[in-house]
Amino acid sequence: MWVCKEVVFKQIGAKIVYYRKLNGLTQEKLAGFSHISTSALGRIERGKYNHNISVAVLIDIANGLNIDFSVLFEFSEMEKKMWYM
Repeated sequence: MWVCKEVVFKQIGAKIVYYRKLNGLTQEKLAGFSHISTSALGRIERGKYNHNISVAVLIDIANGLNIDFSVLFEFSEMEKKMWYM
């Protein structure tokens, strides 16, 4: 089965937005904590980053959010079903 990468990227981006807002962080603050540009973070949050986003960048973002890295990869059954549409 093929997994639709675009859907997964959008889901990860939505999680980043959720935790960023929950922590009261602006994109600028989180980008600074994560050592990436604000525009790159915006693309990641929208799921529009290129298909080669590194695990290292996602770890830096998780660290900036003060969450466990694995949280970005926890998906509900409903979210998983969307991968194959």
